[in-house]
Order: sequence, then C-alpha cells, then structure tokens
Amino acid sequence: MKEYKDYSLLNHNTFGMDVKAKRYVEYDSEEELKNLIPTLDGEVLHIGGGSNLLFKGNFEGTILHSAICGIEELSTVNCQLSTVKGEVLVRVGAGEVWDDFVAWAVERGLGGVENLSLIPGEVGASAVQNIGAYGVEAKDVIAMVEAIDLSNGQKRVFGTEECNYAYRQSIFKNALKGKYAITYVTYRLQKQPVLKLDYGNIRAVLGDNGQHTISDVRQAIIDIRNAKLPDPKVQGNAGSFFMNPVVSREKFLSLQKDYPQMPYYEVEGGVKIPAGWMIDQCGWKGKSLGRAGVHDKQALVLVNLGGASSEEIITLCNTICKDVKEKFGIDIHPEVNLI
Repeated sequence: MKEYKDYSLLNHNTFGMDVKAKRYVEYDSEEELKNLIPTLDGEVLHIGGGSNLLFKGNFEGTILHSAICGIEELSTVNCQLSTVKGEVLVRVGAGEVWDDFVAWAVERGLGGVENLSLIPGEVGASAVQNIGAYGVEAKDVIAMVEAIDLSNGQKRVFGTEECNYAYRQSIFKNALKGKYAITYVTYRLQKQPVLKLDYGNIRAVLGDNGQHTISDVRQAIIDIRNAKLPDPKVQGNAGSFFMNPVVSREKFLSLQKDYPQMPYYEVEGGVKIPAGWMIDQCGWKGKSLGRAGVHDKQALVLVNLGGASSEEIITLCNTICKDVKEKFGIDIHPEVNLI
C-alpha cells in the first residue's frame, strides 16, 4: 500500500489540473482495502485513471486508487455464473488499464470488447461509467462486479441486473455513489466473435473485402480515435466531454425537417443524436474561450489549451450547452465528473 499527504494529482487527471489531495492511498488487494477503511475520515473519492474527471480545486479528503491487477479465465463451476456455448468468463482486476485488457482479449481471439479499444481509464471505471463506443457498451459484456462496502468492509457481488445500467449510468454513479469500491469485474467474451461494424465509419476504414477479424476491428477503431482525438499527454482533455442526448421520436422527426442531414441512431427509448454534431453546427469546433477550447477535429472534446483553470473549462461547457439548447431545443450534459 502507498500513502501520501498533500499529494499532487497532476498525473492523475488527464485535463492537467495541478491540484492536490489532502490524502492519497493506493491499495493492491481487497485485504489492504478492508484494513484501510477504518482510517477513512471525511470525504472519500475513488478514482481510476483520472480520464473522466475535472477537479475544480484541491480535494480536502482522501483519494483512493486501486492497484488490483490480474486477468484470468474463470470456471463456471467456481464462480457460479451460467454461460452459453462459446462464452468465456474473464475476471479482471479493477486497476488494470482498460485498453491492456482489450488487447489481451483480442490477442486471444476473444470478442466483445474490441469496439471499446483505446478508451482511456481502468477496468473498475468501465463498470461505474458503463463506458461505450461504436455501438457497444460495457453492460453488454459485464457478467459480474465485485465490490467492497466502504462503510464496513463487507464484500458484495453485483449481478448485471443489479447494476442498473443505462447510457453512461450505473447504480455506482447514482444510488450507491461513493459507497463501494469495485475490486474485480467479470466479462462474458465470445470464442466465435460477432463483429459490430455499423456504427460510425468502421466499415469505411476496414474496406470492403468482408473477411475481417476482431484484430482488424480493433486496429480500425484505434486509427479512427487517434485521427480525431487529442493525446492528453500533449493537450489536456478528458475525451468525450458530453453525453449524446436521447430524444423522443417526435422530437427527432421535428428536427429532421429542419436538419435532414442530421446523423442519428435508433436506440431503446428514442433516438440518439450526436452531441458533437450539434456543437459543430453551433460553430464551436476549433473555437475557444480563454484557455479552454473545443477540439478542431472532434467537437465533443473540450481541451486545455495551456494553463486553463477548471472555471474556464466549465464556463465553456455551460456556454456550449446554452447554444445547443437555443438552436435545437435539446439539453446536453457533461459526461465528465466535476469534482
């Protein structure tokens, strides 16, 4: 276990906010976490890779970080989870880098997570945020989530249904926010992968020969993301800053009359409209307010142009939300957590 006081979080948030935590603790086992719980006092925040956070100032409490790693295939007898033919259960430590796990799965020909390639962050966050990209969400492959109750050290295992997953939502972000620390996530992967190629421009990047593998899909998505998303090591950002709104079919049809070129995706509960497209239509792509800007290749991404304060980024966020509301009558909301 590692513990520090007045610890800089500069290397623990991809927006590049130079803030400090009163106390920072990193643990590498469930036992260490359980032993740590009685010492927790005041506000507690559990972070992963810091790729979905915007710190508004110093954190006057305890930051927890998991260094629980490891990837293993499970026996259905031992874990008491049922499977169908061709499924493999894989248990992953919450502290594993998400894309390292995706690479591990693809190298072994196990499908299900290849569309989630190159998403920043760690495995534990996949279960909290219900991360998603290119037509796939974490909830589609999560079988079980193991977590420790931060009030008493008791372990609890959550089935997928208990996690209350929805678009970028889970029970860990809502009813149980801050109450549990995820330690392991078990995923259902496929020995005979079914490729999902109909979201975005995956097919265009892959070409038309039709003989594609999950390795091809992973590489195509890596290429797409690298082409349009800034490297946080070069320019501070948290990836997609806004969630894509889902509107009623009636609202969509009304908008489509005025904007026939508007991209959309049919989803459960309505129609999803890309927030990045609306932000671009409002003229924000490549523009800035002070030292906070909108990326010139992907309007969904807000960037730190150098020395930006959290106030500048939040002001830009609020201004964009106001403009989208005025133009389209749609509320968009940050995906990033404001701390």
